[in-house]
Amino acid sequence: MLDTKDFSFFETQNNFDFKAFFTKILGHWSWFLISLIIAFTIAYQINVRKQKIYGVSTTIAYKEENNPFFTANTSLVFNWGGTSDQVQTLMTTIKSRSHNEMVVRNLNYYVEYLRQGKYNLEDAYGEVPFYVNIDKNLPQLTEQLINIKFITPNEYEISIKFEESSVALLNYTTEVASKTNVPVGEFKKRYKIGEQVSLPFLHWKLELTNNPGIYEGSSHLVRFANFNQTVKDFMGIEIETDAKGGAILILNLQGTNKARMVDYLNGTIKTLINRQLRDKNQFATNTIRFIDSTLVSMEGQLKNTEDELKNFSKDKNIFEVEMGGAKITEKVSDLDLEKDLIERKIAYYNTLKAYLINSVDYSKLPAPSVAGIEDPNIVLNVSKLTTLSAERSEMSYAVKNDKKFKDFDSQMDALRNVLLENISSAKGAIQYDLNTVNKKIALAENSIRKLPEQQQELVKINRKYDLNKNVYNSFLEKRSEADIVRAANLSDIQFIDPAKDTGGGLLGPKTNINYILALFLGLLIPLIMVFSVTILDSTIKNTDDITKMTKIPILGVVGKKTSKNNLAVFEKPKSALAESFRAVRSSLQFLYKKQQAGAKTLMLTSSISGEGKTFCSINIATIFALSEKKTVIVGLDLRKPKIFQDFHVENTVGVVNYLIGQKTLEEITYKTLVPFLDFIPSGPVPPNPGELIQGESMKEMIDELKLKYDYIILDTPPVGLVSDAMELTPYCDATLYVVRQNVTRKEMLSLVNNKHKRGELSNISIVFNGFENKAKYGYNYGYGYGYGYGNYSNGYHEVEKSTNFIARLLKKIFNR
Repeated sequence: MLDTKDFSFFETQNNFDFKAFFTKILGHWSWFLISLIIAFTIAYQINVRKQKIYGVSTTIAYKEENNPFFTANTSLVFNWGGTSDQVQTLMTTIKSRSHNEMVVRNLNYYVEYLRQGKYNLEDAYGEVPFYVNIDKNLPQLTEQLINIKFITPNEYEISIKFEESSVALLNYTTEVASKTNVPVGEFKKRYKIGEQVSLPFLHWKLELTNNPGIYEGSSHLVRFANFNQTVKDFMGIEIETDAKGGAILILNLQGTNKARMVDYLNGTIKTLINRQLRDKNQFATNTIRFIDSTLVSMEGQLKNTEDELKNFSKDKNIFEVEMGGAKITEKVSDLDLEKDLIERKIAYYNTLKAYLINSVDYSKLPAPSVAGIEDPNIVLNVSKLTTLSAERSEMSYAVKNDKKFKDFDSQMDALRNVLLENISSAKGAIQYDLNTVNKKIALAENSIRKLPEQQQELVKINRKYDLNKNVYNSFLEKRSEADIVRAANLSDIQFIDPAKDTGGGLLGPKTNINYILALFLGLLIPLIMVFSVTILDSTIKNTDDITKMTKIPILGVVGKKTSKNNLAVFEKPKSALAESFRAVRSSLQFLYKKQQAGAKTLMLTSSISGEGKTFCSINIATIFALSEKKTVIVGLDLRKPKIFQDFHVENTVGVVNYLIGQKTLEEITYKTLVPFLDFIPSGPVPPNPGELIQGESMKEMIDELKLKYDYIILDTPPVGLVSDAMELTPYCDATLYVVRQNVTRKEMLSLVNNKHKRGELSNISIVFNGFENKAKYGYNYGYGYGYGYGNYSNGYHEVEKSTNFIARLLKKIFNR
């Protein structure tokens, strides 16, 4: 039946002991020291191996530049769109893959110039005395180091180590990858500087820089990098807007080589300026292209009319012929020119309408001015549509945002519909002008019919000639205007502060941060380890753990055994360990004073094996014997006997033989090396040890021993494993329960605590065994003779010298 005392665990409240935890941290100082050494070593190795990182920047501005030659007569409109939209598009373009691919190709940045540093390969761009001009139409060896050694001022040697029979090639223009066979081993070949190298895997010319310096005998490395990876690296360029001006952009680039970054930043802006200016001139270029194609056909027509006029003038007095129709010819020519202009306008409107209906790319539309159209609505809307179409075409390489494309498409559709309405209205108005001109021409032609036949023929020829000539001159004038506009155009992107190596810009490696991180991790990792050990370790560490788990009194604290066998007190009677057992003896004698005179029986037990029960039994018995008290140790661990080994006797005869009536007490008792101390082994292991201990023979043996000895020490089995020790409590005057530091688990104390509360173990005390004065156990000085007096204990007992150099050094420091 359960007893309410069995629920004693409710009386114990487990709180985390921060003080003990902090003490343990101090006790494991070696863990922290080792962890810090490792962490700082790693940080140092990272710092010395990591290449220096620099930062280079450039500043540009976006400002819409109006063409200074733009007038109402030219009607070539190029600038349209909000500044904020243009700046955002500019930022997107700079980080786009297509733009960076163009810059990498222009600068040949897939060619790496390297040198072997102390720990790794370093970028030597701008420092080598040469450069290579590759044949961009042929493939090159990729991802393979090419060693360049200058043999003489005019000759160099190429050496490549081929580890496989085939190598990868790449055409950096078409980005077509291929492979070719090579001889395994080291390939070497010499060439003249400037000589064309034509190998299956290499096509270049090596040229010297403007100021190569002394380069004879020097060695350098060249490598053709992965093109896509190179582009990806430069796509990481950082762009930020100036807080004071939204149209001002600051471009930042980080890397290990400042010269390469300076050239790249300036190169990317120059490429951007050229592309932007090309797009800006697209309208003028389209116009010039249209005019050029028209002039070609006009030249033929003009030449034909000139030839016709010459043929007509032969053998005739041209002045007499012209006398009658000169005024009519001039008038008709003016009307013909006016009609041609109107028809060209109508033709442009028809072409534009068909283009808007059937096409989706409006970037190649010519300016309306080529047809003499000056309607501001049509001119502006055509310009807008051309600009939007060009921008959308550029964005297809830079932006993958469907919403952005839909916005452009919506704007272009709206402009297209507006233009179709404008064309319809304009054609209606211009058709009226055409009808009026046709009527005037008809009246003039009636007048011409009244002239003589030769004059009519001359007027006809002159009309055709004057028309072709005037139209041709008009187109030449328009082309000249378009050329002027295109030449005078300025890019909207301007350099404010080009990239330049000013000698600074070092960003890393940030050694201080690495060392701070090493300090943090060096402290955190062992701290976590100590915390984990503290949480997971449920063994007894100090006397505070015992007092929290049970109210059984602590009789004494015994230090850790340092001798090879269990006879520690006998071998070193003046040691601190011996004094701790003397303290236990004094406490036991105090308990015995409360009892009647006569022999005293003491039982030692524990929770499990390995807690030092036998060690304490032997040394407590030794202490009593050294005080000239007749003492006997009885080995009653009949299941797993081992105490006989310490006294160097055979375990063939012992307690078991007495209990079954085979031997007398004298026959099983052995003398030991310790005066006044006898020993009775347990004997052979019986099949029924529990029944033997419960028999009457056990009582008879104890009674007989009391007649012969002053102190009887019973070494019993662990009470937490078997019940043998419980059967011996009626014969004992006192019970010592051995608890060992770092071995006995806290839950084991609950077992003996319950037995004590139920009265199954009476007059019981605890001996704390194996105690070490180390902070890592969360316990300091205070228990055990010689464990709490510091320098005042010197001279009273032997002090063992520590074999640990660090421990001896610390002891000297603290004892000063």
